[in-house]
Amino acid sequence: MADPWQQLRRLTPARIALGRSGGSVPTRELLDFRLAHARARDAVQAPFDFAGLAERLRALGSEVVCVQSAAATQMEFLRRPDLGRRLSQASRVELAVLTAAECRDACDLVVIVSDGLSSLAATEHAPPLLSAFVPLARQSGWMLAPLIVANHGRVALQDEIGELLRARLSLILLGERPGLSAADSLGAYFTYSPRQGLTDAARNCVSNIRPEGLPPVEAAHKLFHLITQSMTLSLSGVELKDDAPALTRTPASIDD
Repeated sequence: MADPWQQLRRLTPARIALGRSGGSVPTRELLDFRLAHARARDAVQAPFDFAGLAERLRALGSEVVCVQSAAATQMEFLRRPDLGRRLSQASRVELAVLTAAECRDACDLVVIVSDGLSSLAATEHAPPLLSAFVPLARQSGWMLAPLIVANHGRVALQDEIGELLRARLSLILLGERPGLSAADSLGAYFTYSPRQGLTDAARNCVSNIRPEGLPPVEAAHKLFHLITQSMTLSLSGVELKDDAPALTRTPASIDD
């Protein structure tokens, strides 16, 4: 008789039905666990080629500006989350001067890409997501600020950037904390009327953006729908509900 746990295991990346060898897990499962742990550590510690990513994003036809958070090094970024939530003094001045020098009007949306806790996620999944999202935003007539690529950024960095650029709404794409089943998951957080001092209750999040989770192109359409609703209702956070129709997918057979 077939083991039903093995059939269930094929439906999830979670570690179930590992089996055992005496009082321990089998060697294969132990090595798989160690490999997943190493990938998670590498995702957190890998350097972020933000300049290279900026060049890729310029292919979208947008102006791209690189900024730095107040965390000067990767180790400082990991040990001091508060520094990743605000800009360095030099970057703050740069954005303020940019806004003043070009006499920029208030924009509808500023999009920020940052490494967060997985530079791999930002590098691999932000470009295809934005390739699908930016044309939708432009077709809707939204006034977009320059794309911002931020080194060593946390989610709340979007508040200061959005406030400096006088954006109606800010969207930040950054790597989520790696787990043992995914080291390249991208998160997307948006906030209406961004300003310093907001809490997470003012944000909305679309998470697990990766080919094995929510594919980047599908995530772009979900974000476009949610942000459209946010702008229509002039709010974000706990008061904004996702009323988008569920994505229709053909369920895979258990034997596929």
